[in-house]
Amino acid sequence: MNKKNDKAKDEKKPKVDDKQDASEVQANNEKNYDELWDRYVHLQADFDNYRKRSFKERIEFVKYANEGLIMELLSILDNFELGIKAAEQEHDFQMLHQGVDMISKQLHTLLEGKGLKRIKAVGEKFDPHLHEPLDVVEDDKATEDIVCEELQSGYLLNDRILRPAKVKVIKPKQEVVEKDTEKDNNEKEIKGN
Repeated sequence: MNKKNDKAKDEKKPKVDDKQDASEVQANNEKNYDELWDRYVHLQADFDNYRKRSFKERIEFVKYANEGLIMELLSILDNFELGIKAAEQEHDFQMLHQGVDMISKQLHTLLEGKGLKRIKAVGEKFDPHLHEPLDVVEDDKATEDIVCEELQSGYLLNDRILRPAKVKVIKPKQEVVEKDTEKDNNEKEIKGN
C-alpha cells in the first residue's frame, strides 16, 4: 500500500526534464522570494508604525490622565476663592472658619470617592508599615507599642500605602538589668589575669 502512495506522490510532483523547466522553477522561486520579502518589509513597517502610534497614545494618556480629577478639583478651588472674597468683605472669622471646614469636607469626599482612605493611627497598635515614628516615649503602664499622637495623617490609595502616618509612639519601659553571670565572667577574667 505504501508503494501505491509513493507512486501517486511521484506522479503529482512536476518533473524537471530539461534546462527550460529548471529555469522556470528558479524564476518561480525568485518570484516567491521577492513576494515574501515584500510582505516581510511591509509587516516590519506596519509594526514600526504601530509602535510609534502606541508611544504617542501613551504620552497623550499620561499627559491628560488627571483631567477628570482636575475638573472636579476646580469646583473646590472656586469655593476657596469665594470664601476668601467673602472673608475680605465681611471680616468675619467664624464665617471663614465654616467656609474652610465645608471646603475641607468637600475635598475629603472627592478624594475618598477616588479611593483615598485615611490611616487610623491614634490608639492603634504601632504598625511599621502604616506608621512612621517621629517620637517614642517610654511609659511604665504601657504593655505594647501604641500610637498616642498623630503628627501628620497617613493615607492609603486603593489599599496601597500612599503615605504612612507620622506618629508619636508610647512603648513599654525597658529595664536595664545587668545579669549576674556577666558580672561573674568579668570577675573571673580579672582574677585570671
